[in-house]
Amino acid sequence: MNARPRLRPWHGVMVATALPLRPDLSVDYDAYAEHVAWLIAQGCDGVVPNGSLGEYQTLDPEERARVVRVAVEAAGDGARVMPGVAAYGSAEARRWADQAAEAGAGSVLLLPPNAYRADERAVRAHYAEVARAGLPVVAYNNPYDTRVDLTPGLLAALHGDGSVVAVKEFSGDVRRPYEIAELAPGLDLLIGADDVLLELSLAGAVGWIAGYPNALPAATCALYHAVAARDLDAALPLYRTLHPLLRWDSKPEFVQAIKASMDLAGRHGGPTRPPRAPLTDEQAAAVRAATEKALAEGLA
Repeated sequence: MNARPRLRPWHGVMVATALPLRPDLSVDYDAYAEHVAWLIAQGCDGVVPNGSLGEYQTLDPEERARVVRVAVEAAGDGARVMPGVAAYGSAEARRWADQAAEAGAGSVLLLPPNAYRADERAVRAHYAEVARAGLPVVAYNNPYDTRVDLTPGLLAALHGDGSVVAVKEFSGDVRRPYEIAELAPGLDLLIGADDVLLELSLAGAVGWIAGYPNALPAATCALYHAVAARDLDAALPLYRTLHPLLRWDSKPEFVQAIKASMDLAGRHGGPTRPPRAPLTDEQAAAVRAATEKALAEGLA
């Protein structure tokens, strides 16, 4: 099965890594290194540490910096690592981008300013500042959490400024890729939510910043490559089977759900740090049922 060639470090399946925590909620760096190496061995193209799935908001500065260093070493190739560098201020985001560059990462993932509802001028200045660190910047459009929408027109402006090379599209609006391609034809589209993988891939996405490969890397990578190769006979049944899990990636409890699936699949998922609370009994039962169904069908 021939999928699209991976031409840039941000192409392909880039896993937004969950962060293993010990029972006392300290970071288990050895388990994280093993997880990163395992994902690469399972066919994933790279990892995205310090994203929301990695609970970056709850990490202190030393933890956050060490996570990046561990990921680069465990991946064996810094080009495979795209740290999240989101922060409340542009200066702090720039510092995290500098740290990623020093650690040897190949690119960074950046949300808009997330301290307030920034206007276009502020958004463009924010991305320009982080781009000065010298690493390719992938914009992350998550209007639900940031209240800032990177519209196709604004993305075109950011790309025209030379500030971004790609966008992780998490809006869920499957109409957007076509307008983005019209306004910024050189900007790479990356799938930003697991439950629109098929739709955004068919619309031209060249990569996937993914959640559920943390638990089921072989099956999810097979799905991505089938869709990228336009083998819908293989992709559609697999997409339907996995979708009850993939849609958890777009829910507020996505970290807990993916970690629960990891535990069920024999991986180290474990707890989350507050303020994330454990899944309710109803939520846990739904995640368990969908995960066990997938595993029973040989998907891992």
